[in-house]
Amino acid sequence: MSFITTYTKKYFDPLNVDESLLDIKDIAHALSLICRGNGHVQHFYSVAQHSLACAKEAKTRGYSKEVILGCLLHDGSEVYLSDVTRPIKKELTYYLEVEDVLQNTIWKHFIQRDLTKDETKLVFEIDDEMLSLELKELLNDEINWDYLKLQRKVDLSFVAFETIENEFIEFYKETMEI
Repeated sequence: MSFITTYTKKYFDPLNVDESLLDIKDIAHALSLICRGNGHVQHFYSVAQHSLACAKEAKTRGYSKEVILGCLLHDGSEVYLSDVTRPIKKELTYYLEVEDVLQNTIWKHFIQRDLTKDETKLVFEIDDEMLSLELKELLNDEINWDYLKLQRKVDLSFVAFETIENEFIEFYKETMEI
């Protein structure tokens, strides 16, 4: 048996998922330390920051609690699998199968039910919109801070990972109470 040791000291096997070992603290911690764009950005911007931006956008649009949480957790599998850049990922059939099982298990565990096809579509539409905005801004030397503030979509400033980790957990808890 092969496993990783999580931040909360759990032994997690991503190929044989034990749902009881999933922990929002592990997800928030790890995503706050993983850089978007495989690190090819002008300024550090974590996957947790991206996930929060997606979730806040879903909330602003008035989407359901499930879609908001789907957005918050849509990169949760990266905590246990890492990520692969898009050009390569699409060619890795087995990886995609494992990622799909793990991601759906994460959603089911934390959202407390499976997402519908329509909800999943909304999650990835927001993800794509945020990706487009982030790429425009993150890959430029001059970030248009005023534009981002006006759009209320993304906070690209460097924030200590603990702050993002705590915000991620608090946002999850608050959304669960909706």
